[in-house]
Amino acid sequence: MKKHRKPINIIQKFSKFSTHWHPHQIAVVDDMQVLLAKIQGEFVWHQHEEEDELFYVQKGTLEMQFRDRVEIVKEGELIVVPKGTEHCPKTQDGAEVHVLLFEKIATKHTGNVVSEKTQNSYPKI
Repeated sequence: MKKHRKPINIIQKFSKFSTHWHPHQIAVVDDMQVLLAKIQGEFVWHQHEEEDELFYVQKGTLEMQFRDRVEIVKEGELIVVPKGTEHCPKTQDGAEVHVLLFEKIATKHTGNVVSEKTQNSYPKI
């Protein structure tokens, strides 16, 4: 029998790391993972061919860039990026933004793009 998990304090988990663009895993739900990330500036243009990606903004304002538009995602809002959709997360004026990500465990950080920001594993906190 599986153990029942205890509540996870997201704000406390955010205090455990300071790196930008390096997600940290806080939970697994079936074949999905819940990640926390601190982001600042602009990421890299990429897409995930087989996976949707959910971004929930816990603190700050996220600009989700798509090739044809930019969606502003404010604190307390979320956006789902459908599989196969090229996107590039960005923060406004260099501000730090805290996001919760919900995605399949198999999702590659930067899709098929490799950059200096690409992470191949996520610390568990």
